[in-house]
Amino acid sequence: MVSCKSVYEPREDSTMLETWVKKYAKGRVLDVGTGSGIQAIAAAQSNNVKSVLATDVQKEVIDYCKKCVKNKKIRFLQSDLFKRIKGKFDTIIFNPPYLPQDLQLKDLTIEGGKKGYEVIEQFLSEASNFLNPNGLILMVFSSLTKKEKVEEFIKNNIFDFEELEKQHIFFEDIYFYLLRKNELLKKLENEKITNVKYLTKGHRGLLYIGLYKNKKIAVKTKNPKSTAFGRIENEAKWLKILNKHKIGPKLLLIDKDYFVYDYIGGNFIIDYIKKSNKNNIKKIIKKIFNQLFVLDKLKIDKEEMHRPLKHIIMSKNKPFLIDFERSRYSPNPKNVTQFCQFLINSRLNQILKSKKMHINKQKIINLAKVYKNNKNKVNLDKILKQI
Repeated sequence: MVSCKSVYEPREDSTMLETWVKKYAKGRVLDVGTGSGIQAIAAAQSNNVKSVLATDVQKEVIDYCKKCVKNKKIRFLQSDLFKRIKGKFDTIIFNPPYLPQDLQLKDLTIEGGKKGYEVIEQFLSEASNFLNPNGLILMVFSSLTKKEKVEEFIKNNIFDFEELEKQHIFFEDIYFYLLRKNELLKKLENEKITNVKYLTKGHRGLLYIGLYKNKKIAVKTKNPKSTAFGRIENEAKWLKILNKHKIGPKLLLIDKDYFVYDYIGGNFIIDYIKKSNKNNIKKIIKKIFNQLFVLDKLKIDKEEMHRPLKHIIMSKNKPFLIDFERSRYSPNPKNVTQFCQFLINSRLNQILKSKKMHINKQKIINLAKVYKNNKNKVNLDKILKQI
């Protein structure tokens, strides 16, 4: 056979993966980082496989495989992960390089980045764009790559996974994982939402970001650890109502399991205040009060406005109220009065004093009491004059 020093010689991880490839490979197959071509060959031998595209970042490897591997089902292509790949596949095979570069081995076939897991992270961040809805990813990796980091990347890209095999070899464990698209991911992609990634979580919800009609969007779904009932439906309902009054991020799609809205990028209210000047702070506080007054008139109690640290986002000098999951109808809503409490909070007051803003605590308390008994624009304006 033609020799090639750039080719990754099959080892224990390769033979482990080969076994599972023979069992699970189906349809159109993509073998990423083909090396010697062992996985491409194993897939091509299956009657369930129609074709195999085998790729590698190194031209020498692809040249070697073209000369040494003869199978009509297999086509070889030089590509750095997915850069030159088009279309979607039923099976994606990946035996990634996973050793940290700080070992200074200078070998692309086994080094996976500075920490050893960067190549896996990049692969998983793009894989869903090339995988059919019911497709599979077959992947091996080592304990040297940090199992918890790999699982974090898998979850962040909304894949479900199974650990089907583990082998201890010398100083490391080798794992075989089978990945599938999560049902939420399949639903979102069916709505033409792409590049979906996990962003953050709250007590009751999980937040993802993605692209929809070439715009950045946010997706909110229930946190499976939450025992709260009906929060997603509740928040979507209120957001739909409040959008008519130009309050909250624009609602785009609603499903029983999630809702989608325009992504609002910016700073939380405290961070904005810390960075802004006195005049801008005054303008923004008044805009927030006016939105909260609308909520009061609609008899909607948002809750948590006495401490809205993560409930107001500043974007392009405009305040956006977010997180309406606890909102409810109330004959006596407290949005404006709760925000008055926030304004006289000692922590915020220290920040405002540094901006040469002095809010008379007792006057705000007295005016809030008057407003509470008669929620009208006149009494709101009296509060605003104290800002």
